[in-house]
Amino acid sequence: MATPLQTPLQTHSTMTSEALVAVIFLPLLGACAAVMPGRFPARLGIVAGLLPLPGLLVAVTLAVWHDGPAWLELGGWAAPLGIRLFVDPLAVLMLWMVAIIGGIAAAHAWFDFPPGTGTGQKFWPLWLLLISAMNALFLSADLFNLYVCLELVTLTAIPLIALAGSKTAIRASMRYLLLALLASLLYLLGVALLYNATGTLDLYLVSDGLGAAPPMVVTTALALISLGLLLKGAVFPLHIWLPQAHASAPGPVSAVLSALVVKTAIYLLYRLWLWSVPATVAAEGALTLLAVLGAGALLYGGVLALLQERLKLVIAYSTVAQLGYLLLILPMASSSAWPIAWQGGTYQLLSHGLAKAAMFLAAANILHGLGSDRLSDLQRLDQRQPLSLFALAMAGVSIMGLPPSGGFLAKWLLLEATWRSGQWWLLAVLVAGSLLAAAYVFRILAATLRRDDPTEARPAAETRSIPAAQTACALLLALLALAAGFAAAPLLEFIEAGTPGTWSSP
Repeated sequence: MATPLQTPLQTHSTMTSEALVAVIFLPLLGACAAVMPGRFPARLGIVAGLLPLPGLLVAVTLAVWHDGPAWLELGGWAAPLGIRLFVDPLAVLMLWMVAIIGGIAAAHAWFDFPPGTGTGQKFWPLWLLLISAMNALFLSADLFNLYVCLELVTLTAIPLIALAGSKTAIRASMRYLLLALLASLLYLLGVALLYNATGTLDLYLVSDGLGAAPPMVVTTALALISLGLLLKGAVFPLHIWLPQAHASAPGPVSAVLSALVVKTAIYLLYRLWLWSVPATVAAEGALTLLAVLGAGALLYGGVLALLQERLKLVIAYSTVAQLGYLLLILPMASSSAWPIAWQGGTYQLLSHGLAKAAMFLAAANILHGLGSDRLSDLQRLDQRQPLSLFALAMAGVSIMGLPPSGGFLAKWLLLEATWRSGQWWLLAVLVAGSLLAAAYVFRILAATLRRDDPTEARPAAETRSIPAAQTACALLLALLALAAGFAAAPLLEFIEAGTPGTWSSP
């Protein structure tokens, strides 16, 4: 298993430090502007909060590429007294996902929630706060800071779900709220125990105190934190809030929930178990247990997705299944195949985010155009909404893991890693999961290509018009999911440089 990460002996330039702070605070300031009356201040705040993010991330990416991981000590106070931000290849990848997926989904939402209107004034401050909170979470190196960021992510995502206004959406958001509060309580209790045992909240210095801490206290703390994160991340069998929440939310919200929000908990599980916890027999047992949950998610979610009658529910249960891939890599952390497994798992995180966001935006277009997302109502979709169907199909190619998509490359790397490590049960689960994904994606496509029975009356209404930009948003994300299979070499090299255990202690 990978050894815990200690902070590298370097910091980055002032420009890079300012860029790290800006990716957190620009969306936050944009949220303040979005609540101002009038369309101009709202639009200015939204654009200023989202548009500069890719440019800022270019500087951060180049710095990490050339100089490696580094930290930013807030207020000039060093750990363990101070709070610091930490940036490495995994954090950079997640920040890019927020910028790209969050930005494209925001362009889609521009037409449903026009800035400066009543609905826009409710939607955009929450959206920008969500972007800011996720960026802060991916950069934070402090367990309590991570708790605050995780709460901000949750408390902005829940009202965004409720904005759909339906009874189903209200019930789903309330269920999410109650379970998220329970998850927060478990996480915070675990952090308190861990702080009492180790004397630090720094995520990358905790391991220094674990050896001298009472084993039972440490085990309990790690179990509580992990349980809270599994509930936040909707990992099987704690996924009960996810399907209805994702299926009931507005399209752009569903896209970000599936592609990014649930990944925050998986990200923290990675940080906790692959960076902070020393390599012990107990830790390896915990990683195997997490992989078993991932296997259950992959199979259970795939079967449930295959049985659904609504398009958005199929995609939501697919999310439950696809999260399982991200946990399957964990038992390989102590094997020689770990670098390949890490590349495969991280690339799956990226390709799934792009593909699933595309599917939810395409589903939102279809629902708006047809007034229904029931599979039985999707006949002749290739004639009525050809571009939305094309985006849905191209994203499905990546979800199934067919070439030349990013999903294919991720699953190929995972299969290679399981083969090299001799984890045959994981190999069987990977194959079964891919077959289930193919089954529910082809079921969707079969429903969309079906023709009406000539003896039946044709539907009373054809499709309602959809702004071309909304169709383009879904199509762009789907094409990016495919492009991830072509432009993989530099990305995989960057990911490999940040493999847990590759940075030595100072």
